[in-house]
Amino acid sequence: MKPFEIRNAHFDRLVHTPNLRWMGQNTNHATPHPAVIEAMQRCIRDEEFHIYAPPAGLEEVRQGIVRDLGLPDQAALVSDGAVSSLYHVCHSLLSAGDEFITTDPTWNWPMAFARSVGATVKQIPIYGEEHGYRLAPERLAAAITPKTKIVYLVDPNNPLGTACTPEEIKAISAVVREAGAYLIHDCTYRHFAYAHELAAKHAPERTLTIYSFSKWLGLAGLRIGAVVAHPDLIDRLAGAPPNNLGSSILSQRAAAAGLAIKAEWFPGVLAQQRANQKLIHAAVEKIPGLEMPVYPSNGNFIIIECGKAGVRPDVLVAAFQERGIMIRQGAYHTPTFGDRFIKVSTSVPTAWAEEFVELLPATVERARGQNEPVKLF
Repeated sequence: MKPFEIRNAHFDRLVHTPNLRWMGQNTNHATPHPAVIEAMQRCIRDEEFHIYAPPAGLEEVRQGIVRDLGLPDQAALVSDGAVSSLYHVCHSLLSAGDEFITTDPTWNWPMAFARSVGATVKQIPIYGEEHGYRLAPERLAAAITPKTKIVYLVDPNNPLGTACTPEEIKAISAVVREAGAYLIHDCTYRHFAYAHELAAKHAPERTLTIYSFSKWLGLAGLRIGAVVAHPDLIDRLAGAPPNNLGSSILSQRAAAAGLAIKAEWFPGVLAQQRANQKLIHAAVEKIPGLEMPVYPSNGNFIIIECGKAGVRPDVLVAAFQERGIMIRQGAYHTPTFGDRFIKVSTSVPTAWAEEFVELLPATVERARGQNEPVKLF
């Protein structure tokens, strides 16, 4: 069986596991606003699925994204999820011999996209108190070479939950602009941050902002996102997108409804996930050897270091899966630092967080001392 078949079968089993508590993919499981459900139902009732959506996205959605970001002079190109935008940008702007710089940890797939076109990938380690768990502008400047074409910054960082300061974003933007490179500012988790600065405000002509509906609105399975950039750059990207017949009209109707009710609905989601973080943090502090190095997190997730407790992250993940709770091992994000931590999603029902906390002490004890690696994805 080929590796991709094994991996797919693994996730197929998860999808078909009844009542699985999804606490490892940063997905939002908050109860949707009725207007979002009604928008999808109306789309199906009216049989809109027979038609193609506009190639760059419904104007209502495009303008709503730009307004939500506060970037009135930029343009949005709607895609089949934020990852599709990342694929498109990497394949459009990178060539063989170019250099792609990102952090370690980061989100892995854009590195794969860069390598697929022959670009080289350079990672700057940011894990550890000595780095503040985020990218320092001077370290980026030292890493850039004449071959650097793209700097990829996940901010807030997935999996760490740190966010760069406004001063750092301004300086990072200046470094990228001076190098003549592009900055992909992946803002998938922006809506959960306590404060967030957009690089596009400092380098609008060189920044591509990645926008997602998977996390804040909870539309992960509907696959809808966007890339936002200077109109000239979007015009270039719109010439040959991965999907030139428009992203799912069902997804876009849900996104449009979500943007319309965001101010009314999302504050409750945010409060609930932050309360879940607080609940988990209190539980972690009671267990010797466990540590939460970044708290509070600016994402809808937290990381828990477990090495001092004598626990392998993959073993702990497997032990929780036996109890119907899916969390993520650090190695999913970084082979360098992945043996130190697990990641737990917090935009979930309070009952899920309470169950995780209740099971945590006994599950740590069960996993302690088990040194045999567990194959996970």
